[in-house]
Amino acid sequence: MPAPVSTCSDHGTYFEAACPVCGDSGHLVLSGARRKRLSTFVSGALRHFPDDVGFSLDAAGWTPYSSVVASVTSRYDWAGEREVEAVLATDPKGRFETRVVDGERELRAAYGHSVDVDLDAAGDDRTDADHPDTLYHGTAPRNLDAILAEGLKPMGRQAVHLSGTRETARDVGRRHTDGDDNPVVLAVDVRSLVGDGFAVRKRGTGTYTVARVPPEFLSRDADE
Repeated sequence: MPAPVSTCSDHGTYFEAACPVCGDSGHLVLSGARRKRLSTFVSGALRHFPDDVGFSLDAAGWTPYSSVVASVTSRYDWAGEREVEAVLATDPKGRFETRVVDGERELRAAYGHSVDVDLDAAGDDRTDADHPDTLYHGTAPRNLDAILAEGLKPMGRQAVHLSGTRETARDVGRRHTDGDDNPVVLAVDVRSLVGDGFAVRKRGTGTYTVARVPPEFLSRDADE
């Protein structure tokens, strides 16, 4: 269960029992259960079902921040702008991005969309230099043969998602395993992938996307 979120009037949001800067006990904003519920709703709406909750996404996936707050407030009697801000400020995976355009704040999911958006539609200052030479992908053992034969494909999303670390990839793969099966971690030769013309983009804090990964750029991770 995610940790609860509290806030200190002087130092912002935090997870610890007291503010790590001044030691003040602060004020509880969200319990762990409510934080998870709210984060799941906002990220799901931005990625998969914006129309169902009244979000109007532009070509690059942005929607007015006020629309998100209004939707949350109408759905949950315990949540409003303060709670949305707490979710955004403490998200560990960088699932959300914000910006201000003509004085209006906007919000979007940083990755993981199944709806038709182009995250680079309005320009993007990230380059292919913004990633390491090797990235990782976690999967269930039952998928291994097909992946090594056919490569990685989006499978219902707009892009293949890769992880910056083995540990993160293993956690992702564990979500798709059955029972006690251990996930398999694949290493992706990003240097060669990019050299062959594939654009790899960093999304959030440790997630990377690419249209697909042909099998020649994949191997079982040597540390598995």
